[in-house]
Amino acid sequence: MARWLRPLVGALLLLEGAAALSFLHHRYEELVQALFRVQSQCPYVTRIYSIGRSVEGRHLYVLEFSDYPGIHEPLEPEFKYVGNMHGNEVLGRELLLQLSEFLCEEYRRGNERITRLIHDTRIHIMPSMNPDGYEVAAKQGPDSNGYLTGRNNANGVDLNRNFPDLNTLMYYSREIRGPNHHIPLPDNWKSQVEPETLAVIQWISSYNFVLSANLHGGAVVANYPYDKSQDQRFRSHRRTVNTPTPDDKLFQKLAKTYSYAHSWMHRGWNCGDYFADGITNGASWYSLSKGMQDFNYLYTNCFEITLELSCNKFPPEEDLERQWMANREALVAFIEEVHQGIKGMVSDENNNGIAGAVISVQGISHDITSGDMGDYFRLLLPGTYTVTASAEGYQPLTVTTTVGPAAPSLVHFQLKQEVVRKPAERKASGTRMSNKALQKKVVPRATRRGTQR
Repeated sequence: MARWLRPLVGALLLLEGAAALSFLHHRYEELVQALFRVQSQCPYVTRIYSIGRSVEGRHLYVLEFSDYPGIHEPLEPEFKYVGNMHGNEVLGRELLLQLSEFLCEEYRRGNERITRLIHDTRIHIMPSMNPDGYEVAAKQGPDSNGYLTGRNNANGVDLNRNFPDLNTLMYYSREIRGPNHHIPLPDNWKSQVEPETLAVIQWISSYNFVLSANLHGGAVVANYPYDKSQDQRFRSHRRTVNTPTPDDKLFQKLAKTYSYAHSWMHRGWNCGDYFADGITNGASWYSLSKGMQDFNYLYTNCFEITLELSCNKFPPEEDLERQWMANREALVAFIEEVHQGIKGMVSDENNNGIAGAVISVQGISHDITSGDMGDYFRLLLPGTYTVTASAEGYQPLTVTTTVGPAAPSLVHFQLKQEVVRKPAERKASGTRMSNKALQKKVVPRATRRGTQR
């Protein structure tokens, strides 16, 4: 009952004073004008910035909503939406423009829910990651657009198959008990990616994003990591092997939040396919290598899902209003999901924030790190957890905390510096260890295990 009640209550709040919007397809120049129009209407809570340019030189614009635009506030999470990664999948592009206008208009109207969301969250909206591909698709139009026309960027590359393959490194790392987060990039990664991909990687490396969704078309389902299966035996055709992350239950909950707030996604039967609850593990659907959502999870602190929003990749304009009404509550409800789990500050004994501290949750083999100011955000389902914060040069600290179903729990860590022993003490200690080992004539098993780690 609660699953259905929350979207209903949220939708009623959004219906109050809903703005009248225009439902049109926007070419690049029109998209830019729409973004700057929103910024001019809500100048105190918005900012426009570009993360780079496409192959043909078009800006990859982002519209930010915040009560302090351009500034990261400690303990305020960063959220992002990315649309139009495939140039011919255009509904996400139009929905994000509609969402931008909607957030601005409802903020101006004093909508309590939207005001709270903008004040408590730093929201980044990129309507188009592939503006060059969109222009190719738009020239064909909705009626005669081919299934692949405009999908790739101007170099003919599928951007959702263009990120560094961290899955393979992760699967190997897991076998040797290597790192489970922030897996390092290959040395030559910049030469292997497109300008749009490079811009996005640099973008998500610069902001401590917590939650994200990228918007696609061609199906109606909320898809969550992993996208790539570990099973590589069947290379000649689609593989369907469920490949969960350590945060599988959380990802399912995030996906269901969107599907059940959507008008019909949760029903399961859409576009000739059936997905229970309107969600799927990516690899269980089909294995995809070098995708963006897996990259977010393995390289950053960000939990990303992929939203397939329409059977028709380029729906006609007369269908845009219906699609907006179907997705409006879901788009807002998913942003609100960034406010769950635990968050807090990691600091030293002088209350200076510690950047890059590792936050580990017992039983979940995926860690996150604190941001530049020392604040961290760990999405978790309700429950009781044992959490450890550690940083180089400091003694780790472990606490037990309970997460509720509403707001995130505040859990701060103040780490003490490790005691640095004098050289003579270290030498004496080392001699004692050596003698002890010699007496047993074998290296202690615990020491061997520690070395492997």
